[in-house]
Amino acid sequence: MAKSKLIEKIGYGFGDMSSSTFWKVFSYYLPIFYSNIFGLSLIDAGVLVLVTRIWDAISDPMMGIIADRTNTKWGKYRPYLLWVAPLFSICGILLFTTPDWDYGAKLIWAYVTYILMMTVYTGINVPYGAMLGVMTDDTNEKTVFSSFRMFFAYGGSFIALFLWEPLTNMFGGYKTPDGWFWGMVVIASACFVMFILCFLLTKEHLKTVSTVSVGNDFKSLLSNKPWWLLIGAALCSNLFNTVRGATVAYFFLDIIGSDVSLSFFGIMFLFYSGLFLGVGEVSNMAGVALCVPIANKLGKKTTFILVNAALVVLSISFFFVPCTPSGFWAMLILQVVISIFTGIMSPLIWSMYADVSDYAELKFKTASTGLIFSSASMAQKFGGAIGGAAVLWLLSGFGYITDNAQLAAGAVQPESALLVLRWLMSFIPAAVAALAIIVVWFYPLTTKRINEISNELKKVRAIE
Repeated sequence: MAKSKLIEKIGYGFGDMSSSTFWKVFSYYLPIFYSNIFGLSLIDAGVLVLVTRIWDAISDPMMGIIADRTNTKWGKYRPYLLWVAPLFSICGILLFTTPDWDYGAKLIWAYVTYILMMTVYTGINVPYGAMLGVMTDDTNEKTVFSSFRMFFAYGGSFIALFLWEPLTNMFGGYKTPDGWFWGMVVIASACFVMFILCFLLTKEHLKTVSTVSVGNDFKSLLSNKPWWLLIGAALCSNLFNTVRGATVAYFFLDIIGSDVSLSFFGIMFLFYSGLFLGVGEVSNMAGVALCVPIANKLGKKTTFILVNAALVVLSISFFFVPCTPSGFWAMLILQVVISIFTGIMSPLIWSMYADVSDYAELKFKTASTGLIFSSASMAQKFGGAIGGAAVLWLLSGFGYITDNAQLAAGAVQPESALLVLRWLMSFIPAAVAALAIIVVWFYPLTTKRINEISNELKKVRAIE
């Protein structure tokens, strides 16, 4: 099969640019939205995040099975980009809507809109992810496609996170419901356009057919050792990112403060959570660019282990950085380096899922690409659910104050809450990265084995 055109790689990138823009805003800002803007208690917000995302994760395999058995003139997975994009944007806007109701009614609204949003997210993101398995049969090309995907994803995330606070301030204020609502209207509109561009610029080149029952698909999946190990590794990776990301807004609000400025060659700029997260997204893009050459040289498994070892050391270092002007620069530098390494991780994991899909097709004689890629989305959401809920519950357990009236009257956050915020940015994600190393150590799909699988599959596949 000839190498894919550049326009297809760019088009594929637009899909995750849209998806990741929503996901990063949800992961990093939704906890503080629910607790400080919408008005939920930390406990209720934590339960909400956990329950809705667990449902969402369970629905992913269902969507994968449906997509695997879809057949249209546009292919199996690509049509969902067109069909679901409008609902994707509408549900995102509803999620950041704050009705003027009593507490119980607002809690129901939060559950309904969050479940709707995550269900629609599944409906478009699972087929989108599965497209990687049918756009090329070359394992190195898959890594390239995955890198384009993540490069565009981090680009979109950077724009959304960097502009989120200024955008909300433009429409009424960062601490007001109107600011968050209209900010999401702008983001959602851009995301709709990007998914349509993804649909128009891509094509499915491989024709795969699922020839066994749904039950046998699940049975094969549960017997797939590389899949189990990769799920564990991906869960750790997403947990690492979510714990740090969901903590940042609280960390800046209560430890760094809202009026901190830094000087760069005489130019003063505000040091705020959006800048910190946005710099991380740009650094992620640098990591994505490094992924292909590093993975091609070292192999995917070795790269995964070395990257997580670096994340352990860097995360622990963050705890010892003081809150001083020089310390703030050190925090920013650590954020850059940590994000470069997490940027290497993201396309690596998606490319490894494509390898696991090929392994399953050869070993179990069934094309369950959608089901396998739905598990990637499932791991992402479980990681997000556990990470987001853990942040909220730990803050609650250590006495964090969310009542704006109490804070306005002079109440201060207890030392225990401030300490757990520092742990959430350092030792806790370090422990998660260490667990990821242990899990992937046993992953059996080495470079040699992947090439053997690819050569065998070329003999039986239909390729356009």
